[in-house]
Amino acid sequence: MNIHEYQAKELFRRFGIPVPDGRAVATADEAEKVAQELGGKVVVKAQIHAGGRGKGAIQGKPDVRGVKVVSSPKDARAHAAALLGGVLVTHQTGPSGREVKKVLVEQASDIAKELYLAATLDRETSRVTVIASTQGGMDIEEVAAKTPEKILKQAVDPVTGLMPFHARKLAYGLGFNGEQQKQFQQILSKLYDTFVKTDASLVEVNPLIVTKGGQIMALDAKMNFDDNALFRHPDICELRDLGEEDPKERVAKDAGLSYVALDGNIGCLVNGAGLAMATMDIIKTAGSEPANFLDVGGGATEEQVTQAFKIILADPKVRAILVNIFGGIAKCDVIANGVVAAAKQVGLKMPLVVRLEGTNVKEGKRILKDSGLAITPADDMMDAAKKVVAALGGAK
Repeated sequence: MNIHEYQAKELFRRFGIPVPDGRAVATADEAEKVAQELGGKVVVKAQIHAGGRGKGAIQGKPDVRGVKVVSSPKDARAHAAALLGGVLVTHQTGPSGREVKKVLVEQASDIAKELYLAATLDRETSRVTVIASTQGGMDIEEVAAKTPEKILKQAVDPVTGLMPFHARKLAYGLGFNGEQQKQFQQILSKLYDTFVKTDASLVEVNPLIVTKGGQIMALDAKMNFDDNALFRHPDICELRDLGEEDPKERVAKDAGLSYVALDGNIGCLVNGAGLAMATMDIIKTAGSEPANFLDVGGGATEEQVTQAFKIILADPKVRAILVNIFGGIAKCDVIANGVVAAAKQVGLKMPLVVRLEGTNVKEGKRILKDSGLAITPADDMMDAAKKVVAALGGAK
């Protein structure tokens, strides 16, 4: 789950990480009032679940950027009015963009230096890893690709947690000494604490700034959370913004399904994340592109399969469907009944290829054969991929 910058900064404040004074508002009048309270010179920042807002622009208004420093309450009002209700397009939103429903109005900072700081989970080492760089304010992927020597990493043993020598090592790498080194070590300790205690999957500050007065603070804040741990954090669940989520992904999550929309035209319905990944790969090998990742889980019910079909068909790019099931906990006959019920309920007219294997596979295949529907059976994964690609006219 993702949250907005202003929400992440509220969590930062709770854990003692310094951030600029500010408040999120939903109207231009409120923006002007907050700017007045903060002394006039403020930053107005569009709040959407996407990065690159400073370089992004409102559709039809190329001069209206997602982040702007203004010098008066009147200017804050004008820029908020230009943002609110508009669709902000950045390199992360794609051409469709995201509607701006709130803006963050916060005190402007006198910036002397911009840095990068984040904590995330490195699955290769099974460690929380702190990442830092002197190249703040830039896309960290670009820094890693062009100047990897400027990326500092420190894995943290979960038994000991963040140690003082970890913080000192990173502080030296970023050029801190004296009082600023102490400030940085305190901020890093609190950032690690924030990551662990909220069950985050990412805590990112880009940029972490040093002001001309020597203060270090988080000028930006991004937090992602492990969905599997949200049951422990009802307060964080309340921060979920349904309007920022893909409607199909939202429906899938509520139905207990794992769904991610992609750019292809072959819808995939699979049980098991690993098998779903393999299915997407084999579709590409056969010469086409998957339209989604969809894992109905090991214990899928007929109702979930029906819901999965509806979610897949809600994507206008989908022109064929591949069902790839290995029956274990989810038995093939149950899946087959779900496939038949779903196809009849939605009036499926596009090609449907089904590969079943595992528990009750003979009964599952019989159900599909006797359904009276135009279902193409497949013997194995490659056979299924080739048949579904052929149904669309062959490989690209």
